Amino acid sequence: MRFSPEKLSIPDQRMKPFIDPDEIWNLINNVRPDKTRVREVIAKSLDKHRLTLEETAVLVNSVGTDLFDEIREGARTLKEKVYGNRIVLFAPLYVGNKCTNNCQYCGFRVSNKDAVRKTLTDSEIIKEVEALEDNGQKRLILVYGEHPEYSAEFIAHTVRLVYNVKKGHGEIRRVNINAAPFDIEGFRKVGEAGIGTYQIFQETYHPEAYKWYHPGGRKKDYEWRLTALDRAQEAGIDDVGIGALFGLYDWRFEVLSLVRHTNHLEACYNVGPHTISFPRIKDALSLNISNKYETSDEEFKKLVPILRLAVPYTGMILTAREAPDVRREVMQYGVSQIDGGTKLELGSYSESKNEEQNLNREQFRINDPRSLADVIDELLDHGYLPSFCTSCYRMGRTGEHFMEFSVPGFIKRFCTPNAILTLSEYLCDYATEDVATKGWDVIEKNLQTLEKGVAASTRDKIEKIKKGERDLYF
Repeated sequence: MRFSPEKLSIPDQRMKPFIDPDEIWNLINNVRPDKTRVREVIAKSLDKHRLTLEETAVLVNSVGTDLFDEIREGARTLKEKVYGNRIVLFAPLYVGNKCTNNCQYCGFRVSNKDAVRKTLTDSEIIKEVEALEDNGQKRLILVYGEHPEYSAEFIAHTVRLVYNVKKGHGEIRRVNINAAPFDIEGFRKVGEAGIGTYQIFQETYHPEAYKWYHPGGRKKDYEWRLTALDRAQEAGIDDVGIGALFGLYDWRFEVLSLVRHTNHLEACYNVGPHTISFPRIKDALSLNISNKYETSDEEFKKLVPILRLAVPYTGMILTAREAPDVRREVMQYGVSQIDGGTKLELGSYSESKNEEQNLNREQFRINDPRSLADVIDELLDHGYLPSFCTSCYRMGRTGEHFMEFSVPGFIKRFCTPNAILTLSEYLCDYATEDVATKGWDVIEKNLQTLEKGVAASTRDKIEKIKKGERDLYF
């Protein structure tokens, strides 16, 4: 009988491999979509039910047919139903780029002798965070290489340090982590520092492809990485993020594998991933990959709405790896989070230089180097509601509790008013006059969509913000 996490008992599934390449390829090669079936799958998703692997394969294999416009429209509708028009903003902060791995696609690979290695000191971290706060950032993801220096204790220390940096009205209210996996005790130490989401990408879920891309370092252990978030859950970290690096293997396989990872976490821990990321390979120093599996812009614009429909309740992260025009288009198909004002060189937020990116000092090339202010300006122009909300994390709406709100779509009741309040702070503290005018107009339009009582409470809080109060939320 073929392996299927959806059918095994929970004790048998935990911390064990759950990807069966033959099962996934069998679905890709043999599922034949038709108009009725595609519409049934879209309807199930719009009813806020996660799709099975077979149902996701129906959508994947509809690429290139005249049905795909309906899939895109379904994703757009679902995003509005669950999350509204808000887009959450964050910034990555690279803390250290020392690494013992030799990933073929990464500028930080250990064999790259041209890479300039650095770990930020405490004082440098403080300077970086103050610079980010001066721009209005409230949410960060700290990024670390895999190196003995970046122990669980070190990461926990840097998280606490970031939370304690406050400048003017600025403060970081949510610190997420992108770092190498730990054992259960290591995850527990990091979790105790008060992190938000712990994010680990499998890169590619195909075991043989994974082996080729990761010839050295601890990361070459496919199963250790694959089961990392099981150990995080066992350690009490119930807010996790998954992702695949598109361009390493067939994008269809990776999409189905992300869904398999999702249903594995649900089956074992009753908690799906808080976020799914789908970065694409970009230029990096010492890149060593072929173009065989390059994910084109057109393929990318199709996989995003498929993922949105496959896992309706999960936040979807679109990064500055993508150019503004690509981000602009795919955002409408279900993206809920983007980064803005992104810089990858360690120490670069606190420096005012506007130089070309230096790939000797960065992990990869970003293609949307715009400032946070410019990103917010464009979001407002397109009717989006920029958000720095952190209320779910701070009110305990994580893990199973978050699922109780997000799966049936109730989370929108919190997302819109909290987005309005965090945007109000930004407009008061950081926006230019022109952006502020646009922002208050967007806020008013969104207030009119709220229930009468919620709208009144939100307006009261806005007035308090205008008078100097901060960090108000539902």
